[in-house]
Amino acid sequence: MADIEKIKKLRNLSGAGFKDCSSALEESGGDIDKSIEILRIKGISKASKKMSRLANEGVIVISEDSQSSSIIEINCETDFVAKNDDFINFAKDLSKINNNVISDREQLLSSKMENGKTVDENLLVLISKIGEKITIGRAKTLKNTDCKVFKYHHTVIKDNVSKLGVLVSLNTNDETGELKNFGKQLSMHIAASNPLAMDINGIDKEIIKKEEELISEELKNSGKPDEILKKISFGKVQKFKEENSLLNQQWVMEPKKKVKDILKELKINNLEITEFSRIKIGE
Repeated sequence: MADIEKIKKLRNLSGAGFKDCSSALEESGGDIDKSIEILRIKGISKASKKMSRLANEGVIVISEDSQSSSIIEINCETDFVAKNDDFINFAKDLSKINNNVISDREQLLSSKMENGKTVDENLLVLISKIGEKITIGRAKTLKNTDCKVFKYHHTVIKDNVSKLGVLVSLNTNDETGELKNFGKQLSMHIAASNPLAMDINGIDKEIIKKEEELISEELKNSGKPDEILKKISFGKVQKFKEENSLLNQQWVMEPKKKVKDILKELKINNLEITEFSRIKIGE
């Protein structure tokens, strides 16, 4: 077999670049199997070095079946790689596995992919092949056996792959078009309004504390009496809580009403928003 044919074969088997394959074959004396081992060792070494870099780009993928719906974030360094076919195909396969393991990270990394290798092993190969840091970010699975889960993609790249994804679960047996329309609009609302929690009490206390500190810093040189400052501060904190809790947010489609008002107006028995997940690349 000519050297160029061996390089082509090694490229097909390993996914590595032309230059790396040529060097590995030279080092192994033309042995394909040894060359694959050399590339794997070098690939892991290269991947380790790349992992110290920033990965603020990437994609969001949503997968679903009759039991559950999942959303997962896969990060890379550049938008160019985020649109690469190898990267997107890996992300789509990863999303299906993530749905099967209900977003359990340890199970996800050790799960086998179609080529028989684990997710962790394929991730290292992909890093070596593409030449960028690639990481698996946030993930969430919503069970849909007793609920109806609605999804929304914003800035779609391909199929179920985008830059911003939303899942929201509604506890109801209703099958009307009105319910389906609300589910779609609610997922779009969450994408636009980015709520931190379902209600005021669900917002992380550390986030509230930080907001109180910022407000205090903002007001300290106002010259107003302490009693007035306390009232102003309290009002600002309450406003922050309402603006960042889903049920108290102004409904994007009709800002004079809140999300909880729209829920009541639908008059669907026992309708409840049970949970949601919103993931945007770069946030």
